[in-house]
Amino acid sequence: MAVELRVLLLLPLWVPGLHAQTTDAVERLSEGSTLYIHCPYTADTGYLQPKAWCRLRGDRCEPLVGMTVSSQYPSVTRATMGKVTIEDYPLNHTVSITMVNLQAEDSGIYSCAYRNSSNIYYQLKTISLIVLKELHRYELDSLSVQCPYSTHGYGTDTKTWCRTQGQTECNVVARTGYPSARRNSKDLEGRTLIWDDTWQRTVTITMQKLQAQDTGLYWCALSRGGPLTPIMGVKLSVSKRLQQYTAKESGNVSVQCQYSAQRYGALNKAWCKEGAQQACTAMVNTISKPSRYLRAPRKGRVTIQDDSQRGIVTITMEDVQAPDSGVYWCALYEQLHLFRMAEVTLSISKVSAGPTLPGSAGTTPSTPSGDSPAPRFQIILWPGVAIVTSKTLAIVILVFLVRRRKRNSTVKAPR
Repeated sequence: MAVELRVLLLLPLWVPGLHAQTTDAVERLSEGSTLYIHCPYTADTGYLQPKAWCRLRGDRCEPLVGMTVSSQYPSVTRATMGKVTIEDYPLNHTVSITMVNLQAEDSGIYSCAYRNSSNIYYQLKTISLIVLKELHRYELDSLSVQCPYSTHGYGTDTKTWCRTQGQTECNVVARTGYPSARRNSKDLEGRTLIWDDTWQRTVTITMQKLQAQDTGLYWCALSRGGPLTPIMGVKLSVSKRLQQYTAKESGNVSVQCQYSAQRYGALNKAWCKEGAQQACTAMVNTISKPSRYLRAPRKGRVTIQDDSQRGIVTITMEDVQAPDSGVYWCALYEQLHLFRMAEVTLSISKVSAGPTLPGSAGTTPSTPSGDSPAPRFQIILWPGVAIVTSKTLAIVILVFLVRRRKRNSTVKAPR
């Protein structure tokens, strides 16, 4: 642990500017963008001397592009090498630098310089260039980053993968030669691998089962027991897979979540409900085997079924109630740790009952759309009042007439 703490204490020397030496400016750009730099100079220090754009390796200036002749007479002198162009404007006493299609491996310390007759370069302006590789993934995806270090260091250097925290620290996630370094990042423990190919002079970092909280700024870096030298910066963003479901009380809800059957088919799955501080409590998982009466593991009103061949986990919640509303996860369940595969928002609405009159049944059958309701005749009893509908009245009159006729027919004629 003493070595790890030492690395963290030395990191503030380079994280803000990514270097240990003083620079005039810091340029932070994304891959594919273009760098424009203007370097002024005075007549007595650089008017006649050829200009160059150097990459600094320690105290040594390695020219990427430079002038071969003095700029005494032309109004502008221009030279291009690869993706770098240098232009000298002697009348304005300014050197302009353009670097196109920047890549993460272009990160480093650069300087405008002029060369004297003894081939010694003198710096005019020094900048720290940070080119970030921007990567986007979804939860449960994997990430693989290759950091070539052939122009930065040697195979014997310690390679480090760290994550920035605040303005001055970069917490070690993984490091070659020191597996215990993972203890500095519990949330990434067991999910990050680092491998150094000393023949190709490339270090490869792999992060698995990515989660939204893994979003952040990471660095490949080298160390020889002193301050870390950055190789590449990676700006990682991890997005959730979101689903929304709406149901009514006393109904059933069925949720399906997809995953990579090849990667995660053999792992257990779980259904959990998110609570305070985004902690998720497992309600049911596939560890428990179904009984002979059930086709899938069940706990209470919740059933989970995993189709590991197709990569689909299905959760069914029965007789849902208003308190069941909330945020749930479909998740991998590995060594008591949950890895979210999808975030599910469930909304349960109450069934509204229409107003009813006293003495009625309280429910009304629905009427097919476009059909007029058939006339209905019924007697509705109200306290102290009898309301007789037309159909009932007709029946009463008919019964009265039938009984009267029958009575008349039975009366004997007078003698």
